[in-house]
Amino acid sequence: MYIPKYFKVTNVDEIWGFVQKNSFGTIVTTKKEKPIATHLPFGLTKQGDDYFITGHMAYGNPQWRTFETCENVLVMLQGPHSYISSSWYENEEVPTWNYQAVHIYGKASILDKEELIDELTTMLKKYEEHRENPVLWDKLSPTLLENELKGIVGFKIKVGDIQAAYKLSQNRNETDYINIIEKLYDEENPDAKQMAELMGSRLNNHI
Repeated sequence: MYIPKYFKVTNVDEIWGFVQKNSFGTIVTTKKEKPIATHLPFGLTKQGDDYFITGHMAYGNPQWRTFETCENVLVMLQGPHSYISSSWYENEEVPTWNYQAVHIYGKASILDKEELIDELTTMLKKYEEHRENPVLWDKLSPTLLENELKGIVGFKIKVGDIQAAYKLSQNRNETDYINIIEKLYDEENPDAKQMAELMGSRLNNHI
């Protein structure tokens, strides 16, 4: 994706932290030059020096059959985003939109049964372990699990290229930057508040 220098993020640890926090995204492949997309939760694993994005989709979803013929698949993840009014600037300008986005490219392959079980076990642990009555893999009946496994296909993507864009008004002066944060809080909607909190947490870096 196109990323102006102000907004490009290259710190790998920071990017992987973003991926773990914003794990619901879109996987894109092509079939006969036509894009195919599925919205899914993703996992992140490391094996040696290699990173992998993992996930699963319904067996009935034809997209997984495109993995073999696609040299590269694309996973897109998005963080907070919000409209930015140019009325919040000191000088006349046009409005814009702030956002965080990460694009990950790599070669996809199908998980075998044991790998799929590991992927599902890890995902359930991440999203359930903190709950009062967690639904974990080893607490579910074998019959239910076998039936569910028949209905899904697991995959992993060996990460080849990562592109990260954090468009957070880094190109504005300090006065504009602080005013944008204040105005975002005034918007009183969840997206604007998330963006205000994110920009506020990076204020010292901006100054």
